[in-house]
Amino acid sequence: MAIIRLSRKAYFNNLDIIAQKVGAVSKIAVVLKDNAYGHGLLEMAKLSHEYGIRAAVVHNSNEAEKIKGYFETILVLAGHEYSVDEKIHYAINTLAQIEKMPAGIRVELKVDTGMHRNGVSMREVEEALLLITKKGLLLKGVFTHNRSADTLSSEWFWQRKNFEKVKKQVSASQTTYGYETPRFHSSNSASAFRYKAFDEDLVRVGIAAYGCLEMDLTLEQPDLQPVMTLTAQKIATRTLKEGEHVGYNATYRADKEMLVSTYDVGYGDGLLRAASNRYTTPSGEQLLGRISMDNSSFTGDKEELVIFEDANRYAEAAGTIGYEVLVGLHPEIARVVI
Repeated sequence: MAIIRLSRKAYFNNLDIIAQKVGAVSKIAVVLKDNAYGHGLLEMAKLSHEYGIRAAVVHNSNEAEKIKGYFETILVLAGHEYSVDEKIHYAINTLAQIEKMPAGIRVELKVDTGMHRNGVSMREVEEALLLITKKGLLLKGVFTHNRSADTLSSEWFWQRKNFEKVKKQVSASQTTYGYETPRFHSSNSASAFRYKAFDEDLVRVGIAAYGCLEMDLTLEQPDLQPVMTLTAQKIATRTLKEGEHVGYNATYRADKEMLVSTYDVGYGDGLLRAASNRYTTPSGEQLLGRISMDNSSFTGDKEELVIFEDANRYAEAAGTIGYEVLVGLHPEIARVVI
């Protein structure tokens, strides 16, 4: 069956680079949402804890509960279930959400500084702080999200300036509403590498930690290493004669006699069908014909075939991004740390 191998060495290499960039391991919050970008929630939580990371970011409360034993704080970005827990912080995305939150929970206010996706508007910050106080919520953080940190443009600088205004406003209101100094954070993976001197309390790193960050070539290119390798086992081998076809709808026709093997990975496992007839493995095996639900065909006859070592390269063949390839991998595929 297909196997996902996770490199401890590559992961720690990436975290070393990030820690050096931001100044301390204590400033890293690893993003483990959506099964840790397909790498395995528990596997990556354990590795993160082993490295010394004490903060995590997840999508929902269910993910937070599963990894609570490995971290000191966990930020839940979305969800509708809340509990009073000293480790779990809940993101506030709208004013209306505050009304539904029970007193005593720890929250982090998300402010929309230009992404226009989630978060209260900059003009709603004061009202949000008032509502948080009235509801008896414990404000632990204020954050935003960059929309174009991976591209060379002025937008990253523009959003930084907007967030600086938010920070000043929140700090100025601290005495009025009586909350402790919250942690401020705006940087995602790409943003972390835009700073000459990192000056925030926290960086939320997802794709960089997994070694698949892609930035405009004009920006800094950190020496990150992909953590995941996807492999598959051979099911069968056959010799195709010239003119014979492979797979559904006969989309591949052999132009010569060739050795072809079928492997136990398909779109049911998350291998994107759009890459059919368009992909070549790291060791040179060509993907032939359309990917089936549970298997796919490649040139050669290796017993175990490395499908990809860098999800971004497979994503290119499928016409998408590495994120989609990673999170689409079936959670029941075995994840093995090496």
